[in-house]
Amino acid sequence: MKTKNTHFQFRNSAASIRAAIFGRRTLTVVLAISFAVAAIAPATAADTDTKKPPAPKTRKNDLHPLPAGEKPVGTHAPFEDGDCSLCHKNKDPKDPGPITGSVNEVCFGCHEDFQKVLAGKSSHAAAKESCVSCHNPHNARLPKLLVEETSALCLSCHTTVSNLMATAKVKHAALTTEAKCANCHNPHGANVEHLLTRLPYDLCVNCHGKDGVKDADGEILANMKKLLEENPQAHGPVASKDCSACHTPHGGENFRLLTLDYPAQFYSAYEPKLYALCFDCHEDSILKDAKTTTLTRFRNGDNNLHYLHVNKSDRGRTCRACHEVHASKQPHQIRDAVPYGPKGWMLKVNFTQTPTGGSCAKTCHETRSYTNSVVAPQVK
Repeated sequence: MKTKNTHFQFRNSAASIRAAIFGRRTLTVVLAISFAVAAIAPATAADTDTKKPPAPKTRKNDLHPLPAGEKPVGTHAPFEDGDCSLCHKNKDPKDPGPITGSVNEVCFGCHEDFQKVLAGKSSHAAAKESCVSCHNPHNARLPKLLVEETSALCLSCHTTVSNLMATAKVKHAALTTEAKCANCHNPHGANVEHLLTRLPYDLCVNCHGKDGVKDADGEILANMKKLLEENPQAHGPVASKDCSACHTPHGGENFRLLTLDYPAQFYSAYEPKLYALCFDCHEDSILKDAKTTTLTRFRNGDNNLHYLHVNKSDRGRTCRACHEVHASKQPHQIRDAVPYGPKGWMLKVNFTQTPTGGSCAKTCHETRSYTNSVVAPQVK
């Protein structure tokens, strides 16, 4: 039996704020490769242990120099100088012989700063195993001696994300523009989990804290930095800096990359499944019970006004009609105004709270007030 309080009810499960950051599925980081391109190792008992993640696959890269006459985009300076002895036994380019140590030992002989990066709290297994998992030590058609374009290189191993990106109805432009995967992740190592370059909330606000950011349909999104600065009453997940409580960063099936269903319109016929995102934290009875003295303070006596507004077979007001889902100036994320119609005209809510209830003035209806106190029945 769930405990009730005097306002929105939060489930006693972990759903109120998820602890997961940027996706609840841990991606299997793969790649174990030698400088000479080792063959895939046979499965062992440890590999087949169902309690452990699948054995990593090995990425095989062609590490030969580009064909003569092809101009590279990037060239490793020792190779360009014709001095193979920095990495190999011999200086002669025609007979360099084997490398003088393991791949990363040789690389760290010059690039020692990456040892500290790889020692971070979150490190990329592919990079720790071998730098040539991603880089050609001679020359390449791409900057930074990469063997393949950034996202193609990442997604060739991170197939879960690749499949999600390919099938998602709603795309996240961060994965396909500018630095792509590296917009959020450091491919070598980081001090934030999942190789994130900053804390997740800071990453989100860094991009979404600007004017003019558009979604996949060209609709301009709110400047979240400005919105949060001007509105001190933050929604629980926002106050906890947990964007992933409601959004998935790599792509999804729902409007605004939401993890679960939530109505995208001002009006909607009431169907419980449309409010799956809200009900993941809030009690569904808030919209199902016509009468209550405990579920909410938004009631007139015992008439549940959430039910009255939302639970309709046609043109029910959705949560967004009155609530700003990120933050507001008033408690309970009550909006000052709500975008209305295809042109986004701002319909003022004009809500005023009182000690025993409140009122809305000349918005969807004429001024109406409510009192959330209940008069005790007279004892005869």
